[in-house]
Amino acid sequence: MPVLTALSGIGWAVGGMMSYGIVIGYCRGNDFGNVAYGYTMLAVIGGLYGFIGGGMFGLGLESTEDKKPRWASLITEMVAGAWIVWGFIIYQLEWFMTPPRSELWAACLGAAAALAWYLYREDFHRSLRVAIYAMLGGGIGFSFGNFIQTMGTISGISYNWWNVMEFTLGFCSGLGLAYAVVTREWPETVKPSKIANWFAVFFLLLAIPLTNLIDAFHTQRMVNLGESLKMANPEIFAYNQTILGAVILIVFLILSIIIWRQAEKGKLNLINLLIPLSLFAYSIYYMVYGFIVKGFFYRSLSIGHSDTLYTPVLLTAFILWFINRKKDISLPLADVGVESAKKRILITFGMILVIIIITLISISTHPGIAGFHERF
Repeated sequence: MPVLTALSGIGWAVGGMMSYGIVIGYCRGNDFGNVAYGYTMLAVIGGLYGFIGGGMFGLGLESTEDKKPRWASLITEMVAGAWIVWGFIIYQLEWFMTPPRSELWAACLGAAAALAWYLYREDFHRSLRVAIYAMLGGGIGFSFGNFIQTMGTISGISYNWWNVMEFTLGFCSGLGLAYAVVTREWPETVKPSKIANWFAVFFLLLAIPLTNLIDAFHTQRMVNLGESLKMANPEIFAYNQTILGAVILIVFLILSIIIWRQAEKGKLNLINLLIPLSLFAYSIYYMVYGFIVKGFFYRSLSIGHSDTLYTPVLLTAFILWFINRKKDISLPLADVGVESAKKRILITFGMILVIIIITLISISTHPGIAGFHERF
């Protein structure tokens, strides 16, 4: 579980280099060409997020004793693919998506293409299928998520619609990934070494949170937060918040070490207990860090802040799991067999149709939203 989670996290993190702020600005216009371009490019960006993240997860899941990925070769090919495609598309063809901002989407495209070729060439077809469905989910999720943001903005309701857009990307890509996993039979996955599992545990529960602690709890940022909250001494407030973040990191790390040691001894049921509890614990970890950085505990609750809904959403998910925790879960749910080219074509046309519909709705409901950009 830790290794698969780490692989998925690394795969998704690759997409973090892509810039999409101006692309969202194109969707705020009122002419079909620019708006359709914006939604289409969001589908491309969201699809790249999902493809690499889903592909890495699937590759870990499909690894067996007899067939293991050559990780050094794969990473080398992805880096080379990123450089070549980025250099050719941006510096030779000059096909810009987000001028004047970063065009590293082309690097992600190259990395994704190299990953796809590797999965196909090395006969990791289940992993390739997971990557494709995560890509489809991420593409439609990012476009539709921004459509929700557009409708929310013109509604006049004060809310963090940007977060809604990004969460929709992750949610839909996750649905695509889950569908691809449970509708295929999988070989017995190779058991990682203890060192690999422990390395993944510390990567997930120390390296990533520590990076967030260093970046998000930056002194000046916390001082500015203290000033906005009208603290008597913003500098002391910033210091205390940073110490609190460090304490939380240590507490969660210690708890994770204890839990994983119990898991190694076989004292925790993997499917019905360890994975769900790890999911909720990691979500709480993320939420608490977000609460501290945004001063959640020092301001009044307001529906205008998206973090106000994090707790009830997570609590609802926990209740649903708790009610159904004793039900037998057998994977896969079904094996859909080999998809036909017709099905893939229908899915593609379905995505195009959705983009056309949300574009037409967008341009017919407002004369242009503040901050819109014109690409053409």
